[in-house]
Amino acid sequence: MRFEFATAQRILFGPGTLDEAGPAAAAFGRRALVATGADPARAQPLLDRLAARGIEATTFSVSGEPTTDLVAEGARLATQAGVDVVVAIGGGSVLDAAKAIAALATNGGEPLDYLEVVGAGRTLSVPALPVIAIPTTAGTGSEVTRNAVLLSPQHAVKASLRSPTMLPRVAIVDPLLTVSVPRAVTASTGLDALTQLIEPLTSARANPMTDALCLEGIGRVARSLRRACADGSDVAAREDMALASLFGGLALANAGLGVAHGFAGPIGGAFGAPHGAVCAALLPHVMTANRAALAARQPDSPALRRYDEIARRLTGSDSALAADGVRWISELIRDLDVPPLRAFGVTPDHVQDLVDKTAVASSTKANPIALTRDELAAILTAAL
Repeated sequence: MRFEFATAQRILFGPGTLDEAGPAAAAFGRRALVATGADPARAQPLLDRLAARGIEATTFSVSGEPTTDLVAEGARLATQAGVDVVVAIGGGSVLDAAKAIAALATNGGEPLDYLEVVGAGRTLSVPALPVIAIPTTAGTGSEVTRNAVLLSPQHAVKASLRSPTMLPRVAIVDPLLTVSVPRAVTASTGLDALTQLIEPLTSARANPMTDALCLEGIGRVARSLRRACADGSDVAAREDMALASLFGGLALANAGLGVAHGFAGPIGGAFGAPHGAVCAALLPHVMTANRAALAARQPDSPALRRYDEIARRLTGSDSALAADGVRWISELIRDLDVPPLRAFGVTPDHVQDLVDKTAVASSTKANPIALTRDELAAILTAAL
């Protein structure tokens, strides 16, 4: 057995840990680029903490999915301001943008020089600027991953910049920052977290460390996602979901993902659909297809047993089997009002093009078994 596990240098978890942002940033210097969401005013508590430590902050707003052009603009701003550290506070889009900005600020060039799949795929050879990542949603786990997902508008595809040096130096996960997240966003990001726990657990690159994180995280989602959606002020549920998201990020960064995320990049890039909702619409169908393919072509695969274990963690029943887990997830998706893919404009006419793009996606390479084009098409058709 041989595996590698890499993550952020420091992870600070718990209610009130936002207070640690000032000292953490001061350890890297006196000038910070602060990446925020669409409303920079929501970052004021962070800016106050930085100012109290004498840190000069230049803010940069990420109002939606990070694009190659947006990240290039942010890197130019970081270079002009001579920043020592990039601090990101927001959802996964903000955190991904910040990591990409930090990498481009030191490596130069344009995002497409380094972007996977649709870009030149050059190596990011110079270490990125230090990044402090502070998530305000519970879903992506981007605070502990080594990649940044960017939209290339000219290709209508999302793809990654990736480098070990893009791992944040500090991840600050304060569940209190998520209590104001609306129900729909809580549902979408929470289902993304669940997908990012199930796919690494069944991945072809799974290892004992990521297995432990995934199993623990799945149990926390099972007991708390509905509660967090029903009552956003339920701090215990928010804490469970923040921890599940963190565990998912740790797992995917070290064990990879699968076909659900392989589809999510092309669909999100072409249709602007929320990432978590796309993953949720696909997840039960991916699980069903993977299990059928494994049973037919690789009956000794450990992933088959893992689908049964997922069902037991989700349902709380020691006798549950894989089909029970798929049914539990399908009911959760329905209860949380997550729409099928057709609601975002995906039609049968798009299936073959999306299958082509999914087949070469980075996430697809870690799927527990290589699926045929017909199997991929059947998954997408079922998710419509």
